[in-house]
Amino acid sequence: MNTEQLYQQRLARYVTAMRNEKPDCVPIRPFVAEFTAKYAGYTCQQVCHDYNKAFDAAVKTAKDYGWDAVVPNMVYVWTGLAQAAGLRYFGIPGIGIPHTTGFNYIEPPEGEAWMREDEYDELIRDPTAFLYNVWLPRVSTEVSRVGEPSTYRNNLALVKSSMAMLQYFYAFGPQIQRLRTEAGTVSAIAGIFKAPFDILADKLRGYIGLTMDMATQPKKVLAACEALMPHLCHVGLTTADPTKQVPIGFWMHRGCVPFVNPGQFDSHYWPTLKPIVEEFWKHGHQTLFYAEGKWKHHFDTFRELPDRSIVFHCDRDDVFEVHRRLHDKFAISGGIPNVMLSYGKPEEVRDFTRRVLREVAADGGYILDSGAIMQDDTSVENLRVMTDTCREHGVYCSGALLPLTAMPPCDVPASIAQRQQLTGMTGRPAPRVKPGVCLPWEEKVKELPEISGDRDLIRKVWEDIEALGNTYIWQLLLSF
Repeated sequence: MNTEQLYQQRLARYVTAMRNEKPDCVPIRPFVAEFTAKYAGYTCQQVCHDYNKAFDAAVKTAKDYGWDAVVPNMVYVWTGLAQAAGLRYFGIPGIGIPHTTGFNYIEPPEGEAWMREDEYDELIRDPTAFLYNVWLPRVSTEVSRVGEPSTYRNNLALVKSSMAMLQYFYAFGPQIQRLRTEAGTVSAIAGIFKAPFDILADKLRGYIGLTMDMATQPKKVLAACEALMPHLCHVGLTTADPTKQVPIGFWMHRGCVPFVNPGQFDSHYWPTLKPIVEEFWKHGHQTLFYAEGKWKHHFDTFRELPDRSIVFHCDRDDVFEVHRRLHDKFAISGGIPNVMLSYGKPEEVRDFTRRVLREVAADGGYILDSGAIMQDDTSVENLRVMTDTCREHGVYCSGALLPLTAMPPCDVPASIAQRQQLTGMTGRPAPRVKPGVCLPWEEKVKELPEISGDRDLIRKVWEDIEALGNTYIWQLLLSF
């Protein structure tokens, strides 16, 4: 079998499992980050500072282990972009933290949050403008604040970081192709999404600030979540897989009990998340619920979503309970404890993996992975044991003879009819400035001389370039 045939087989296997069906065998899709550096002979510093080394490490590891799907570079933060933008919230290996440590997110002290408690109205009025005018100057060591004189370093930072982002993003296409042609491995996800409530907790108010706001101004918090919804939905849809085969990555952080109480989840987190996930499914895209932490209190709520619309990734929850409560509706991934993979004995890994294959994967709809992203403490030997055990014991006798087709999960006949009935984001108030632009054409055109000829052509060019400015700020917020 040549590499392309291997790729097609693995793609079909992966997609079939995400449809909650039974392929020929259990697909393996480990989210390996700094582990790839250790395996390929690099340091954490090298793969963070030089994304080409991170790319090489991802390809080598995927090829040597023979995995079905991986993320092209799970060490997502690149020093070049972070330093060009002057981002304050990263500890970068060798800069402020030991060079032997993976990058860190540094949350500011409560009184120095990137968004203040009295700034909700400004965020609600125009989220994109708020990010440029307020958020970016605060998170950057280089960018001048509104009202302050512009500086040489300010101008350089904006130019360098935007060019660096384009350079980095454009490099992913060839990297995905390398995985395909050199390793026969599928790129596991496409797109980026976070819940509105998580954005407030992660990058704007901080967890403590948002906790206080939920007690003192919950209506403002809800209005902010609602204002963020169309923009976050737009980013997810415009970065998703156009073939609708691999899911949109949704990183779930601080919306679960006990970070919030059940009432706050019901009043704020879920009502501003569910419509977006349904909108993704209306457009034919699954969402990977990368459920960091424990989410068992919300399993019944997740069941409100359409069948097959999500893949639930198990981190700290009991994967056997996840299977009992969700598997009739959704595919499941993960559940192999990171601590076991790092510090357990090989026989422990083998026994636990076999139990997961026997009890969780028996009927299909399961993708093997650890609970959380794997850093450089993961054991090379234990990950090999997990992989080999799956290849030996994760074969489906009934599925092995079926023809494999990489049909998108959304194209299952029952799903097609179901998707047509979803509300999603339909009927929600339109934002003052539509997603995907910064300065609306309707405002810009008032500044231009008299227009003749093809007015729509001029508008389209303006909005296409506007979209680049919009992409820059929302990707900084979501991806970096």
